[in-house]
Amino acid sequence: FVCPFHGWCWGIDGRNTFVLRPEEFDEHNLCPDDLRLVSVRCELWGGCAWINLDDHAPPLRDCFEPFASIYDAWRVESLRVEWWQACRLPVNWKLATAAFMEGYHVPQTHPQLLPSSQPTPSAGPPGLAQTNLYFMRTLGEGMAGMTHENDVRIAEGLQNMELPTDPAAAMALWRSTLNDAVVDWHRARGCDIPDLNDLARRGIVDAINFCFPHYFLLPQYSSASSYRIRPLGPEETLFEIWSLTRIPPDQVTDKPTPPEPMAPDDPRWPPIPAQDFSNLPRQQKGLHSKGFEYMRLSSKIEGLISNFERVIDGFLAGLPYDALIPAIQKTNSTIDVPMVDLGFSQAVPSEAR
Repeated sequence: FVCPFHGWCWGIDGRNTFVLRPEEFDEHNLCPDDLRLVSVRCELWGGCAWINLDDHAPPLRDCFEPFASIYDAWRVESLRVEWWQACRLPVNWKLATAAFMEGYHVPQTHPQLLPSSQPTPSAGPPGLAQTNLYFMRTLGEGMAGMTHENDVRIAEGLQNMELPTDPAAAMALWRSTLNDAVVDWHRARGCDIPDLNDLARRGIVDAINFCFPHYFLLPQYSSASSYRIRPLGPEETLFEIWSLTRIPPDQVTDKPTPPEPMAPDDPRWPPIPAQDFSNLPRQQKGLHSKGFEYMRLSSKIEGLISNFERVIDGFLAGLPYDALIPAIQKTNSTIDVPMVDLGFSQAVPSEAR
């Protein structure tokens, strides 16, 4: 590490290795222990380093369950970064996070994802395989890991397979066959990928999962998109998107570097984030309207937003970690879930800790 101001240097162990013209300083002012870089808590999970500035916080794993166990089974640590983009949004970070906690917005915000948006061929209504391929292609447009082009090509090779006339049986056979084909293709390239049908039998099939306070993983077949949402100020947010996929171990890829954040209306954004980003600045303005009193939520399908906000209230109130950790674990869930009892009242006292 090199200081760009005076050129002092440190090794990756935090030890100072160079001081320009040390004779200009009093000897006691250059004590090696005093010059070491400050240490922070850092734990590894899922191929990422997680830094915590709170020395008294519980272990990372306690804060990540059940999210961590779900994605251990999905072998998220074997994913590698395909691309990394960022957006500077003029909104509060909690608003940007809540926007992805429910699928209720999809019909209005992302109408292209609805089956009714699929073009109808002249030969008649599309079959199940064609309908699923339309969804995969549309979801993955410009998003790579959200539905990877490798998996789309694998599905295209199955589109003429014989399927039962019963819709439920046809869907079950299509999914299980595609899962097996995706696994076989990636394993043949040397990639570490779990048995997707085994995960389905175990109930590990959610397309979106949230990990408190600011992380989403959106797995589809072999790959995933990932969102990280961080505050830059009260009304400014850094929204990062990763495409994550399984790459053969002998394939060399470039080291991912932090991107230059783009504006929310930048034409380079793929359709899905562009649609979401177009809504968020208007929502932030609406929060300041004199006519706005409170956010009206569905207790059945928008509960994650309430759960998320109430856990934050618990932190702001200074509740002890033995009360917060169970609440966090209830909030580490998929989207479209009901409100839950977090174990503490909505009106938490400010002197709780």
